[in-house]
Amino acid sequence: MGVLVLGIALAVLDGTILNLALPDIARGFGASPSHAIWVVNAYQIATLVMLLPLATLGDLIGYRRVYLGGMALFALASLGAMVAPTLGTLIAARALQGLGAAGVMSVNAALVRLIFPPAQLGRGMAINSMVVATASVAGPTVAAGILSFAAWPWLFALNLPFGLLVIALGWRALPPNATAAAPGARIAPLDVLLNVLMFALIFLGADRLAVREGAAPGLPLDGLTLLGAGVLVGALHVRRQRARVAPLFPVDLLRIPVFALSMGASISAFSAQTLAYLSLPFLLLESWGRSHLEAGLLMTAWPLAIVAMGPVVGRLIGRVADGWLGGIGMGLLALGLLLLARLPAGASDAAMVARLVLCGVGFALFQSPNNHTIVSSAPLARSGAASGMQGTARLTGQTLGAVLLAGIFSLWPPQAGHGPLLALGLAAGCAALAGVFSALRVR
Repeated sequence: MGVLVLGIALAVLDGTILNLALPDIARGFGASPSHAIWVVNAYQIATLVMLLPLATLGDLIGYRRVYLGGMALFALASLGAMVAPTLGTLIAARALQGLGAAGVMSVNAALVRLIFPPAQLGRGMAINSMVVATASVAGPTVAAGILSFAAWPWLFALNLPFGLLVIALGWRALPPNATAAAPGARIAPLDVLLNVLMFALIFLGADRLAVREGAAPGLPLDGLTLLGAGVLVGALHVRRQRARVAPLFPVDLLRIPVFALSMGASISAFSAQTLAYLSLPFLLLESWGRSHLEAGLLMTAWPLAIVAMGPVVGRLIGRVADGWLGGIGMGLLALGLLLLARLPAGASDAAMVARLVLCGVGFALFQSPNNHTIVSSAPLARSGAASGMQGTARLTGQTLGAVLLAGIFSLWPPQAGHGPLLALGLAAGCAALAGVFSALRVR
């Protein structure tokens, strides 16, 4: 489990650690900010499009091999990013890093299932969720510490010794698959291509639609076109998967009611979280006149509450039904978001922190139990597919939240103050929907 904790922390950390360095990277290569942002986008897209193919590969050849191979590529690409002579080379290295991170993330939950006995699996999932939340918060802080005495290439230096440590320890400690793959299971190259196209088009469309400060109102046509193309490719992809023994896009698992409800809950919950996380800076900075430092410190209360609740939730899983924990958690999240939306402009920091902590506690009560249900409801031989879908649901929800926020801000610009409040209200609705999905699993 120590190997998994370190590996997932590195993969998640690299998703956010470069955000603070983007201005320096743009200046260093003489590039525009719109080109420099692809240093981040390349990592995210490569991770998203390869989660399900690598999860299926883990079912076929072993989660241990996929995990260690992903970490080896991740570390090697980090070295390439450190010495990249051009922006294009850096972007290519970041894409390879994302591919390596996909190998780690795609089978992470499946390996947790192999490590922990069924009665303690909830604790394993809670540890995993706590590490992900901590790494998400730590990215900008770690970057600020390194950039205070070194140039941005040294942001990748962490990955080399720790990556090698994960490989060395994982080679000895990680377990083999407990069951063999289903007879006739295979990976068709066309299925991989369709999966890559589907998620890449959806990501690019959502990124084009995503709200940025100072963006002109209205939804760009090219973003809508990319999204539409992604949906069409996705329909063809899913249709092909119905005839597969072990489908790359796991339609077999989606036929399991509790698994399908858990996926719907996850997508709705992460849509709510993204709507809130993207709208809160506009509310705090533009409507309430807070500084960037104040806004950043206030918003940290949410993920820190998730971290603090991790051990508590781990003990509750197995004693209280996952559906009830998730339903109560999403109810608390919806309440916290509604209370945030009703706060006056001159509200105290304590009032803001209390509501954000309520949101974090609610999300913590939901996230680990929901992940536990996703992984444990799948057959053991399909643990990799379930693990890949866990990450895919998270990224899909985040993408949907960004698109919904883009639509709101195109109709109600954030400068007027109404858009962020409406987004928080819609986020509360998404959280309530996730709570309904979660509670239905009890039945």
